[in-house]
Amino acid sequence: MPSEYSYPLERRVGRKSANPLSKNLGLHTAGQLLDYFPRAYMKRGELTPIADVPHDENVTLIARVNSNVMRPMRSRKGKITEITITDGSGRLGVMHIAFFHGYKAHTELVVGRQAMFSGKVTSYRGRLTLNNPVYMLLDEEDGTDSETLAARPVPVYRANHKVSSWAISTVVKVLLNAVDFEQMPDPLPYNFVRREGLLSLRRTYEQIHRPATMEEIAPAERRIRFQEAMVLQTTLAKRRAEITRQEATARLPRSEGLLDRFDAQLPFTLTTGQQQIGQDLTSELARDYPMNRLLQGEVGSGKTIVALRAMLQVIDAGGQAVLLAPTEVLAAQHYYSITAALGSLAEGGMLGGDAEGTQVRLLTGSRSTAERKKALLDAADGTAGIIIGTHALLSENVSFYDLGLIVVDEQHRFGVEQRDVLRTKAHRPPHLLVMTATPIPRTVAMTVFGDLDTSSLTELPAGRAPIQTHVVPLAEKPAWRDRIWARAREEIDAGRQVYVVCPKIGDDQPEDDEMLALEAGAGGAGGQRSAGGDGASAANGGAEDDTSKPLASVAQLARYTAEEPSLQGAKIGTLHGRLDPEEKADTMAAFNDGRLDMLISTTVIEVGVDVPNATLMIIVDADRFGISQLHQLRGRVGRGEHAGTCLLVSSLDADHPSRARLEAAASTTDGFELAQLDLQLRREGDVLGANQSGGRSTLKKLRVVHAEDQEIIEKARAEAQSIIEEDPDLYQHQALDRAIQYYLKPEEEAFLERG
Repeated sequence: MPSEYSYPLERRVGRKSANPLSKNLGLHTAGQLLDYFPRAYMKRGELTPIADVPHDENVTLIARVNSNVMRPMRSRKGKITEITITDGSGRLGVMHIAFFHGYKAHTELVVGRQAMFSGKVTSYRGRLTLNNPVYMLLDEEDGTDSETLAARPVPVYRANHKVSSWAISTVVKVLLNAVDFEQMPDPLPYNFVRREGLLSLRRTYEQIHRPATMEEIAPAERRIRFQEAMVLQTTLAKRRAEITRQEATARLPRSEGLLDRFDAQLPFTLTTGQQQIGQDLTSELARDYPMNRLLQGEVGSGKTIVALRAMLQVIDAGGQAVLLAPTEVLAAQHYYSITAALGSLAEGGMLGGDAEGTQVRLLTGSRSTAERKKALLDAADGTAGIIIGTHALLSENVSFYDLGLIVVDEQHRFGVEQRDVLRTKAHRPPHLLVMTATPIPRTVAMTVFGDLDTSSLTELPAGRAPIQTHVVPLAEKPAWRDRIWARAREEIDAGRQVYVVCPKIGDDQPEDDEMLALEAGAGGAGGQRSAGGDGASAANGGAEDDTSKPLASVAQLARYTAEEPSLQGAKIGTLHGRLDPEEKADTMAAFNDGRLDMLISTTVIEVGVDVPNATLMIIVDADRFGISQLHQLRGRVGRGEHAGTCLLVSSLDADHPSRARLEAAASTTDGFELAQLDLQLRREGDVLGANQSGGRSTLKKLRVVHAEDQEIIEKARAEAQSIIEEDPDLYQHQALDRAIQYYLKPEEEAFLERG
């Protein structure tokens, strides 16, 4: 970014003004303060509704002085000034303020005067109280005439008890007068600025920090959103260009090879989407630079078959493919389903196997020493064409004969470092295919995953019936509790199987502790903790906390169902991330084989588990899960010839916000529609950093949930692509290059690569 941005703040505003901001807010340079935008704007003539002000938080509000009394203190010498402020709404719109020795406040805060107050709101003897707040009078400022002053918004900055909002505002005004905007080159191309009708940098910062009217704010924010989008999209366009300059081994398709023979023995016809994406992968694997593709698809849309066909093309060309899964349950599921699909083609060189076939190996932390040794040897000498595993694949002693393709399943559960470890095990840059069953809205795909080519599977295989989802509202209909288990018995008596999912493992286990179970379940050193995992959490868009009732746990439900009359004689098992790996495998195998009628589990079964005979899923305390996670979970049923049903059980009252989320999940099975709704509910979080859900974001103004911002992102993406095609090293766009360095810290750039 231009040198003005990196100027020490104290050199522009003076040490006395700069020190409080540097010490308490971490603002050390002129650029950091310029980009410390107001979080809101207040109209001077509009009083803040006091009844809506949150308690025990630092707040800023505008109110009018209702009374002002100074009296001697009873317990010690001195006087106290007691003031009440009002929003004009009556008894509930009153707040009490006390100033110890508040002579200045007694003089300035006369009855009828309007002011802005900032401090921590508490309650004392049933009255709302603001103790020793800082304040600013609003009807006098810089000699400005009253009409102009009344129209001028008051910027409100994120502040704390040591630095007030208007103290920040005062320093910003000094800075705006001191900065030489003529020496600040615009990171956006001139023609782009003109075409989009964007403000200049000077006007942008003037109008966002000290707008003359409320109408001046929107154009300034629009300019900033364009700038943030351009920085992101140019960074991603550079990454895409760099990938095309790498030299990979072209994996050309081979006539009558493994892929052709596999296709010939398929007992079903590929969907149109599977065929089209398969053709795209065939072309990209045949290039001499790495494929870098994201494959997203609805639950049960057939992503694994698409990935397997790509693996077989690589094997036909003499290479190997590795499939990285986040949990042992999912890795084992992939191993069994892939070997079953390949049949004799997975037994190359073995008795009864196909002479032209390959071999498939499973490598996880819980495998026996002999099994691990065999898998390691077969991966190293090329005997195994497909190696499936968890984080154990990342160990130093794992090597490959010729690694040509990396497939990452549920890619959001892996960090960039883990994929890079696998890349280093290849002789030349390998091709990459990452998969997710969590549909990603287009705006997110263009930002977080913008350096990946994206394919989407939206069709379900022929014959797959849609899943029926129903909310079970126990608060209004407590008698339905018995009906839940009677419904489960009906499925069992019909020869089918049932999942029961809940947010906790044990009675005293906090739900968030379940997150720790995923790494243990993956069974391997070197892995990082996942973004999601064994249990519900706020990161999955979980519900607002309701601590008035205990949450259901695997242990509790195991006891309850064992005594439930309607389930007597049913064979019931339990599964969660803290079980011994061998016990987990045995339990899952028993459910797969039909030796268990019901499986009570945490979200360890969320992805990849495929039991065609399971037709009913009961999610207890479903309000603890996010929309996308509920969609993932219910995708485990109805995968065979019989339709699936999902019951979302909740004890929350009908007017609780989380109930609306459950109703939304029940209203549609369109994962892309649900993903967009989930994004709007959770907000997009930090698309540059590790804070992947919630409100804070490195991006100050760009919001991918907004329709207007989607258009901005698309325009910035097209412009960035054009820039990089003509000037890949940004020699002719040095201001934009400096902006990229300024906005994107190294750790944030690493995060962008996580796709």
